Amino acid sequence: MQESEINDLLSNGIFEQKPLKGQLEETHISWVILTNKHAFKIKKPVKLAFLDFSTLEQRKYFCDREVALNSRFCDIYEKVVPLTLKDGRWYIDGEGEVVDYAVKMQRLRSDKRMDKLLKENKVSEQDIKSLAKSISSFHTDAQQIYTHFDLGAAQETFNEIEGIRALVDDQLGASWGTLIEASTSWSNEFLACHAERLASRIALGFNRDAHGDLHSGNIFIYDKPILFDCIEFNDAFRQIDLLYEVAFICMDLEAQDQKYFSDLLLSEYRRQTPCIETKEDENIFVYFKCLRANIRAKVHAIRAKGLDDHAKFGQEIEEVRKYLHLVKRAIT
Repeated sequence: MQESEINDLLSNGIFEQKPLKGQLEETHISWVILTNKHAFKIKKPVKLAFLDFSTLEQRKYFCDREVALNSRFCDIYEKVVPLTLKDGRWYIDGEGEVVDYAVKMQRLRSDKRMDKLLKENKVSEQDIKSLAKSISSFHTDAQQIYTHFDLGAAQETFNEIEGIRALVDDQLGASWGTLIEASTSWSNEFLACHAERLASRIALGFNRDAHGDLHSGNIFIYDKPILFDCIEFNDAFRQIDLLYEVAFICMDLEAQDQKYFSDLLLSEYRRQTPCIETKEDENIFVYFKCLRANIRAKVHAIRAKGLDDHAKFGQEIEEVRKYLHLVKRAIT
């Protein structure tokens, strides 16, 4: 579907024989229509270096994958539904010509999303302990993935941050650009020194088919935490070391000045899932947090490059600074 069709669906669409009356949220790869009880996620017809939603068949396939993969750890994903057009009227899960597909989910309360609760100081120690238990339970049952550790590819993943150096120099100053250079040198050396252990962790079963995008914006805090929106479009992003998964949520907490919660989550997770066996593993965990911060800095820099709005541009640049600060803290 195209944006004009999405707007038409919002204005004139029918679901369960009633006007849709939805609200639209948008990311760079999807549209999400929110109703009182449901959320419908529609994939944009885009093709990027890391995903391909360019054809109807691909979008249907990845909608099915999204439901199947997320159903491993939560029950809000219901099914894939067709978006149809009949006599000039749009329908969700109705009759007519199939134009696209959507993932149908139960709608959760937005005020229960963890990132929002953190800003309001409404997350408790018990919430963090429950979250650690939920993550551990999911990880315990997750499929083990045995692959070859590719040192060159690992180094390249970190070093992609060099692509934003010109923007960083220009907007944040040369010292931050120098940090990028220092961090890539540090990463190259770290990975070379610890390649054997990283490979052995795969052999020991620590590499699993996990979530891949586990941060506070993808968690709802109810009596039992709800994880959602795992990565379905690229298996390599999801099939990772368990420490790399946990490093994301811990880094995310630290980025929100919640170091205590980060330490508590890791401690509780380790108590239930003994994924750190040696001092070397502890160092690898720190590296993984740095890598996660590195990637977030890059993502926000890329977003900034595409913005004409001065205020929003400034907000993205401040996000870059925040995550580069975490990189700096890890390597010094």
